[in-house]
Amino acid sequence: MNNMALNNNILADLDPLGPVISVPIFNFSIGHYNIVVSNHMFMVALAAAVLLILLPIAMRTKRFAPKGIQNVIEYICVFLREQMARPVLGSATDQYIPFIWTMFFFIVCLNLLAMIPLNSIIYLATGRPNHLAGSAAANIWITAGLATITFLATHIAGIKKQGLWHYIANLAPKVPWPMIPIVYFLEIITAFVRPAALAIRLFANMLAGHMVLAAFLGLILVFKSYPAAFVSVTASVAISFLELLIAFVQAYIFTFLSTLFISFSIAQEH
Repeated sequence: MNNMALNNNILADLDPLGPVISVPIFNFSIGHYNIVVSNHMFMVALAAAVLLILLPIAMRTKRFAPKGIQNVIEYICVFLREQMARPVLGSATDQYIPFIWTMFFFIVCLNLLAMIPLNSIIYLATGRPNHLAGSAAANIWITAGLATITFLATHIAGIKKQGLWHYIANLAPKVPWPMIPIVYFLEIITAFVRPAALAIRLFANMLAGHMVLAAFLGLILVFKSYPAAFVSVTASVAISFLELLIAFVQAYIFTFLSTLFISFSIAQEH
């Protein structure tokens, strides 16, 4: 009976959707404003810190033949610049490639950190429950923030390239004058739909992966048997490997679409 009660308590504590739930962990005040820091905000700061520390360390050694993580990073950077950005940005590639690299590595880092069970690791080390970890990319506010950065970068690039008035004048393609108001209206809507689509696409894909994982782990709660647990854990491991691939694919898609939007904005007629 004691073992059964213990097993039920363990199953009751299982929270497979925990990583996608925003949980406040502490707050502080600035003047009259109370700032609440959630686990997702913590993961964003952690991803930034990881990139600021690991990337310079990985790239500081100068070698004629890079090895290990340096070789991987250089390969990714060259691929993004030559195979993804240059075909659409042309001669402007080197001007915008730092933004493209930063966006890609940041999203990848967010997605990979979400796969590490930091809560469990901290619990095993300290013996105290915590809610520090989480999937920041499964939070629509985080992905909306990234999409907003792309939105600003896109239009700033266009204004910088063409000038404010030329950029506004070239906002819509050349059409017969009776259609100009309609086309301008549609282009303005499109300018806001593009970042919204970026935010929703990344959010939905990251959230879907955790929900599928939660569904398989939920089989343990439903059936409470060893065969169900075996099937559940096996499927969860397979889904986790799939999520590892999705972490890179979604970062690539977000970055590629951002690159396309910038290329549209710097074209004379876009």
